[in-house]
Amino acid sequence: MEVAEIEEAARALGLVLTRANTAVYPKVPPMQLRALHFVASLEPVNLTRLTAELGTIPSSTSRLCDRLQGAGLLVRRAGVADRREVEIVLTVAGREFLERLRGARRDDLGEVLAGMTEEGRGALLYGLREFSAVAGRGGV
Repeated sequence: MEVAEIEEAARALGLVLTRANTAVYPKVPPMQLRALHFVASLEPVNLTRLTAELGTIPSSTSRLCDRLQGAGLLVRRAGVADRREVEIVLTVAGREFLERLRGARRDDLGEVLAGMTEEGRGALLYGLREFSAVAGRGGV
């Protein structure tokens, strides 16, 4: 069935993309990495929004932030608009970490793509663009 084949291909793609996580220091567990990516995309973000995105409870998210702050990857500060609110932002080291991770992922992905034919790469890109468009508008 087509769905099973796509699921297997997606698993292979996921393995290629996550393989870079082991090569980049510091080692960041998946949930913390997810938090870093979310903060990077929307910073500043507050604890409530990050908790909702991660699907955890506030105390778990706060502990996760403690660990990331201890690693020097993010900071919590008083909100700009409302000083009673705590904002979470990446540090320079956090941004550099994500850039190193993206670079390692692209290197790994590039190696796999180099082994494919030009037609195969084109078909993959076309399919992924269409998949992304449909998934992005809630078409699933």
